[in-house]
Amino acid sequence: MIKTRNAPDIWMIAATLGILAIGVVMVYSASAVAAFHDYGDKFYYVKRQTLFAAIGVAAMFATMNVDYGRLRRWAPAGLIICFALLLIVLIPGIGVVRGGARSWLGIGSFGIQPSEFMKLAMILYLARFLSERQQLMVSFTRGLLPPLAILGTAFGLIMLQPDLGTGAVMIGASLLVIYVAGAKVKHLAGLGLLGIAGLVGLIAAAPYRLQRITAFLDPWQDPLGAGYQSIQSLYAIGPGGLVGLGLGMSRQKYNYLPEPQTDFIFSILAEELGFIGGTLLLLLFLLLIWRGLRTAMTITDPFGSFLAAGIVGIIATQVLMNVGVVIGLLPVTGITLPLVSYGGSSLTLLLTALGILLNLSRYSR
Repeated sequence: MIKTRNAPDIWMIAATLGILAIGVVMVYSASAVAAFHDYGDKFYYVKRQTLFAAIGVAAMFATMNVDYGRLRRWAPAGLIICFALLLIVLIPGIGVVRGGARSWLGIGSFGIQPSEFMKLAMILYLARFLSERQQLMVSFTRGLLPPLAILGTAFGLIMLQPDLGTGAVMIGASLLVIYVAGAKVKHLAGLGLLGIAGLVGLIAAAPYRLQRITAFLDPWQDPLGAGYQSIQSLYAIGPGGLVGLGLGMSRQKYNYLPEPQTDFIFSILAEELGFIGGTLLLLLFLLLIWRGLRTAMTITDPFGSFLAAGIVGIIATQVLMNVGVVIGLLPVTGITLPLVSYGGSSLTLLLTALGILLNLSRYSR
């Protein structure tokens, strides 16, 4: 490991803190009505989000300044721990059911989501595994099949919860790492076809997923059921127009749009801040992704390069899926908007991952 020679990427820091600040403001705006109704305190959600953000920023600056070579050594242990947590969360009476998925561990309103930890642990492990076997990636059986087996096992455990959205983000980011490591396009294309067939099977196996697909194609077939969220999201975005109704002036957060502070927070942002506000946020995400990709392409260490690509893949996949759902381009999947949506596990883990990415930026050319 060479000594740190450069300062961390200032553009990446600025984009991260800018998105985080917008997120805290929008969590308050989107959740104040529900928080007052449910808890008698309109600041309930934003106080917790601020606490999570502070912990996450501290973790970000910590991981930004440690020797990232330690992560290589810890990667196998981290993966094993996350596999154990994914098994424990499936045990009735231990795993907590929220939103129809048994995906939480904790007491009362405080908890962790093991699948969020698995996303980062999987990227760390794949970066180590593939950097040590990069010359074998042209072979399907010796190079591509072993990491796919590990990835498929993790995805299967997440689907037992079930949590298709988080599993899809992990798959998308992991496949980006595998591609960057040198896997053949024809192998990945064949896997893509198998993945489509598997997705069809998953949809057919669960009636609620089929309802989401039909609601995506035509939400007005069931406007008070499966299509309700998509319709209410568009009802929020439409009136926002160019400049929005004004911060705090959303109408859809008054018990019309479900989960306004989590999955559909971008709808509230577009309603209150309009096209200009939504575009500004997406430009900040593009800046963050661009600087992350630049780090992945210019760092000379293969482990660091693959790790940077995987972290960027998590962010990019999650943004595309969340915004795609909100504007009606994708079926509802229950994916939060990175750094913006309310949530403890996802926010602190993502800021920790961004700290690793900033650490890697110090070694880029």
